[in-house]
Amino acid sequence: MALEQGRNSLNDSYQDNYWDILPIERMQISDEVILPGQSKNENFNRAEEKAVKAIQKHSMNIDGKEKNPQIDEAYLLLGKARYFDQRFVPALEAFNYILYKYPASDKINQAKIWREKTNIRLDNDELAIKNLKRLLDQEELKDQDLADATSMLAQAYLNTKSVDSAITQLEIAANATKSNDERGRYRFIQGQLYNTLGYKDSANIAFDKVIELNRKTPRIYMISAQLEKIKNFDYEHGDKLACLELLTDLEEDRENRPFLDKIYYQIGAYHLKNNSEKLAIKYFNKSLRERSQDKELKARDYQILGDISFDNSEYKEAGAYYDSTMNNLALNSKPYRIIKRKRDNLEDVIYYEGVAQVNDSILRLVNMPEQDKVAYFESLIETLKAKAEEEKEKQEKALNNNGLITVNNSATGASNAMAPRGGMPNRANTFYFYNPTTVAYGKNEFVKIWGDRPLEDNWRWSNKGNSNANNDLLNSNEVFANATEDELYNPQYYISKIPTDKKEIDSITKDRNFAYYQLGLIYKEKFKEYELAKSKFETLLKSNPEDRLILPSKYNLYKIYTELGQADEALIAKNDIISNFPDSRYAAILNNPESAVLEDKNSPENIYENVYNKQENQKYAEVISECDTYINAFDGEPIVPKFELLKATVSGRLYGLEAYSKAINYIAVTYANTPEGKQAQDIETNVLPKLQNQEFVSDSLANNYKVIFQFDNADAATISKFQETLDEVLKNIKYYNLSTSVDVYGPNTTFVVVHGLKNAQVAKTFNQLLTKEDQKKIKNPYFTISSPNYQIIQIHKNLEAYLSMDSN
Repeated sequence: MALEQGRNSLNDSYQDNYWDILPIERMQISDEVILPGQSKNENFNRAEEKAVKAIQKHSMNIDGKEKNPQIDEAYLLLGKARYFDQRFVPALEAFNYILYKYPASDKINQAKIWREKTNIRLDNDELAIKNLKRLLDQEELKDQDLADATSMLAQAYLNTKSVDSAITQLEIAANATKSNDERGRYRFIQGQLYNTLGYKDSANIAFDKVIELNRKTPRIYMISAQLEKIKNFDYEHGDKLACLELLTDLEEDRENRPFLDKIYYQIGAYHLKNNSEKLAIKYFNKSLRERSQDKELKARDYQILGDISFDNSEYKEAGAYYDSTMNNLALNSKPYRIIKRKRDNLEDVIYYEGVAQVNDSILRLVNMPEQDKVAYFESLIETLKAKAEEEKEKQEKALNNNGLITVNNSATGASNAMAPRGGMPNRANTFYFYNPTTVAYGKNEFVKIWGDRPLEDNWRWSNKGNSNANNDLLNSNEVFANATEDELYNPQYYISKIPTDKKEIDSITKDRNFAYYQLGLIYKEKFKEYELAKSKFETLLKSNPEDRLILPSKYNLYKIYTELGQADEALIAKNDIISNFPDSRYAAILNNPESAVLEDKNSPENIYENVYNKQENQKYAEVISECDTYINAFDGEPIVPKFELLKATVSGRLYGLEAYSKAINYIAVTYANTPEGKQAQDIETNVLPKLQNQEFVSDSLANNYKVIFQFDNADAATISKFQETLDEVLKNIKYYNLSTSVDVYGPNTTFVVVHGLKNAQVAKTFNQLLTKEDQKKIKNPYFTISSPNYQIIQIHKNLEAYLSMDSN
């Protein structure tokens, strides 16, 4: 009885994943380590104790033979209890003991089957298949024993990816079992396996057998079988009306209320297949409102809604849906990483789409005739007046409701002690903040006008709120907030806010064009949304963009036309590039496509790698010069932020922390939505504050020192020759493992550094380590410095301050 109670609790707590092939046996395997003497379920612990007590007290082992026929059943109970408690090795021991000690037992076949179940749990699938096949060949199993053996053989075949063999064994098990619960499960798994093989007709036959069982089997199997059949529906040749009627019947059946989340999802999928997007969105949302426990289902609902929003260019909504999708997926799983990558890419889309929409709106207003501007803003003012009237009515209604509430409170005696004589309401109750209705209304209006603002100083600043670019420039909160009552309803006030300066308009146009270019690249490279990318590049080229954007946009359009199979358009774009830009890198690639397969020495990536290698060799001035050249040459391409970050790093090493800070700040602001911009922001926030300290530490606290030979305005050959001589001299020094390096300090100063000295006094008397002959070779002056202080002078370029301190 305890074993059955524990088994039932296992079944009740187990949640099947109907998005994957169901396991034959409902049992959740936990990775938690169980110590000796512990148990996951007290029922199994009790069953094991009873089995052990029966064996200890009632076993009659006489002359090596057991005389009590109940003892083999006690061992079988012991093995089952251990099996369900997920202690498989002790369970295997109990089943093997029956086979060894009780070969004539009437439970011998059950013991063999349970032993192979345990072997399957221990991942000994090949051994289980071998033993179960031998059992089926040697013994004439019937009824439940046959069902148990063949179902376990099917599980072993599934584990070894032998799907055909598993289907055959499940057919035998479904016919042999006495349990309709098991029969429904086996038939459903059969249908799932046929679907994995692509045999939809056979799968539907298996699902029909589950449906025929009706109330004889758990309803979840019947509902899932119906839904799986609908997933197999042929939308091209099938009867769509009959399919929709079936879904409607499932939805309206009161017995199906626990499964409405799955039914609504399938109805949504049906409408999505039929291009009824609004109905699909409605049912996916209804599925989510059912508060399903199926995280996979919720993740799919959110992901589909996110994809729909993305396709409709509603990027903020899509981002929110993808966030919810990730919350319902296993962290760092493959589906999670795919959605996370898409969500991260959306950050750039949201930013650039916002720029494009706002600037397009501004430019539309700029180019409007004066008469059209007046008409437009008069229409806007009419809308504002209507909203103001509506809000006024709401406020009056709220105040009236407040009065009613106060009077009612006084009349009912709920606050008689607080009410003045004469029945007048307490004046305190009419104060704004004492009325929850009015307070809630006020909060909503604040959020509508200002957005979700934190409680801080200067909260009204325009950069504190989220810009709303859905309509035009004049949706800016600041325009309304700063307007007087007269200005709010005066068209000329809004017209005066439209830019008129040519430089400002050119800047807006330039930003808009760059946003279109970036969007085209993102849609093409990151999302493979070629139609969207095509529309962005084509719109850009119609907007008279800067020269730097024309050629890469045309080349990207050529690649997109090729991907979309639009050969004529691709040929036109190709000829345009070759004829109008014959000396460009793109023309060279188009003229000789085979060379594009080989490594392009002039590609931005290879150029960057070459410049980076020069930085590794401390050719800092040369790197800065080349970075400036290539930043201009590749303006508008994704490689530019990499060159900027490399230039910032080299500037820091050559000119110090101040130059590095300025360069990092520039990257963080200018390229905020690129990986390099985000890296720069992280450096600015977390790294730069730690480098601000310029205080030198006491040499007595250090345990590593350097000897520095300083060269000013020396050529590379002189420095290299000195280092070679120094290396030869250091080989003659015993007891110390010394090495040298050449470190650039500034534009005109280079250090030759000796490393490996652990004592300050030894470092200061470095020349005394040398022999007299070696001292003649090394006559250059030197100074010593501890490793922490050397790091400080390289970061802050304050060598003079250190030397003056040292001399004092």
